[in-house]
Formats: sequence, C-alpha cells, structure tokens
Amino acid sequence: MLRTALSCSLALLLPALACAQDDPLLQAPQEAAPASTLTFDGEALLRIERTTNIPGARPSPDLDRERARVRVGVTWTPNAAVEVRGALKGALGSDSNRDNRINNDNERSNGAALDQLFVRWRPGESTSLLFGKSALPLELSPLVWDRDLRPAGVSIDHGLALGDFNRLQFTAGAFVGDHLYHDHSRIAAVQAAWRWHEGAPSSGAVLLGYLDFSHLDALARNGLGRTNLRDANGYVSDFRLLDLQLVGRHEFGDWPFEARLDLVRNLGADNDADAARFSIVAGDRRRARSWEFGFALQRQQRDAVLAAFTEDDWWFHSFAHGAMPWLGYGLTDSLSVRLAGFREQRDGVAEHTRRVVLDLEARW
Repeated sequence: MLRTALSCSLALLLPALACAQDDPLLQAPQEAAPASTLTFDGEALLRIERTTNIPGARPSPDLDRERARVRVGVTWTPNAAVEVRGALKGALGSDSNRDNRINNDNERSNGAALDQLFVRWRPGESTSLLFGKSALPLELSPLVWDRDLRPAGVSIDHGLALGDFNRLQFTAGAFVGDHLYHDHSRIAAVQAAWRWHEGAPSSGAVLLGYLDFSHLDALARNGLGRTNLRDANGYVSDFRLLDLQLVGRHEFGDWPFEARLDLVRNLGADNDADAARFSIVAGDRRRARSWEFGFALQRQQRDAVLAAFTEDDWWFHSFAHGAMPWLGYGLTDSLSVRLAGFREQRDGVAEHTRRVVLDLEARW
C-alpha cells in the first residue's frame, strides 16, 4: 500500500516540479543581486531499493523498501553581502524509524525536521563567512562524508586568484555533527584546494583536507558505532582524517567527464587506518535529455573513516570493499532518474552484499 501511495503522490507532484528552475544552491557560486530578493526552491526524491545477503543478526538477510523525501527552502538576500536561508525537510518511508540503526541510515525514514538555517556574509568578493546549520562547506567524497548531513557551526571560505584561470581556495570551520539520537560530536575541519583552469574545457584540482572528530561517546552508545572498532568505553581509535583528492575533468563536446581519486589516512588509528576511492563519471543527468554513466570502487579499512558520517547509499560504511556502477538520465533540466547497483563485501565475510537503488529526483 505504501509503495502505491508514494508512487501516486510523486506522479502527481513531479510534473509540476519538472517545469521549475534548478536549485540555486547546487549551482556554481554567483554574485549576489544588488537589491533585496526572496527566492523559494527545493528538491524531492523517490527511492525504491532492494538489498540482499546482509550479514549479521537481523530478522531477514534481505531488505526491500521505498522512501520519499522533500526539502523546501527560502533564501533572502537583503543586499549583495548577506544571504539568509532556512529550509525544512520531510520524509516518508515503508520502514519504521526504529529500523534506522540496523539499516545504517543517516536520516530518519519518517518525520519532519529543520534542514538548514544559516546566514552567509561576504565581506569581500573572494571571502565568505557562514554561521548556522547547512551542508558541510568542504568538498568531500562519499568515502568520508554523506552529502545529506547538515552540521551546525561556523566556517570561512577564501579564494585567491592565480592568473586568469587558476585559483587557490581555503576553507575552515568548526561544527556540531548534529547526527541522529542526540549526537554530541564535534568536528574541526580545514581544506586547501588548488583549482587548475577552473571553468575551462580541461580542468583539474588537488584538494587536501583534515577533519578532527571529537565527543563521540554518544554515537557509539546510541548504536551509530557501526563497523568501527569499539570496546566497553566506546571507539578504540580517535578519528583525525587526512584526506587527499585528485580530480581531472574534460569536456568532450556535450559530454563532461570527471575522474577522481580519494585517499584517506586516519592519523588517530594504530591499525586499519587507510581508505581509497576511485570514481569516473561521464555525462550529466542534471541536463535535459542527457545520459550519465558512472562507476566507483572503494575500500575502507575498519577505522580509516568514521562510519557514522560516511555515505549511506553504500550498505557498509567501513571495514569493507565494493563497486558501484550507475546509469542516469535527465528527463528535463529539473527532473532526472538514476539506477545504481552496489556489490560490497565486508571484511571477514565470504558472501557479497548486493544492493539496487532506483531514484527519481526533482529540483525546483
């Protein structure tokens, strides 16, 4: 019944969304309007998934479910230097919230919550300060961070032009993790990026970041320790992550291509401290009538990353290796579909866990 209700609801909603504009926060930063403006935007996701051969003590080794999520927000720019944003999110799923722990989810399946609430101030053309709850301002891969998480804190971003096309970018901040179940985690993060030929047909970037997680007791105590090594006192390792990313991009006519290598070392772990991810993406499903092909390989040793905060599209958040191919298509500029497959193997387990996820996404 819930699958039918979700499908019917989205079928009525998405045609209207398809005519709307893209989410301005997903686009490249632009100069703020000189006069006061008020804009509304949002996104919707309908997901159908099936996961098989799940190891561990569960009622069933297989999982079938449907989930829907809507985010709606408003952005106010009283002048060129100030941006104020607030957003809410709502979710509806065929599973219960009490299953979120055992299903390794980073968000509740059902309910409504504050998604974003922040003020961004631009004291100069290349500098911005952000205060409040928002997406993490660092550029990180799914190996390290789930893009759906919204920590609260303060951060600064500063760019420095090197000639006409190259740029240095520095980002730093301190955040409250604001995860599920009364999380008390703290995150200090800094990232330096060298962006080569930014905006040109061929471009690249080198990003070096450092994330220091602390106050993690509540995560382990409330069931979000996941595959990281724990004892009676909580996590065995500290989590001080050094993250290096190498990115290359090229435009083959109307086909954008990106290759990314992400290497992680947890400086707070004595053992099992390394992780790596390689991904390639051709095309862009955010464009109307455009295909997207992607493939990712990743390997995380047990304490290489903090499993509570890594991407939950993957079933295992550490202590595993796997591959993810996907295929996407842009129905319009604001409506797209993606079919992704996952073949993962947890360390010490003979069988592979397999997952298939079908997403219908809308932006306006």
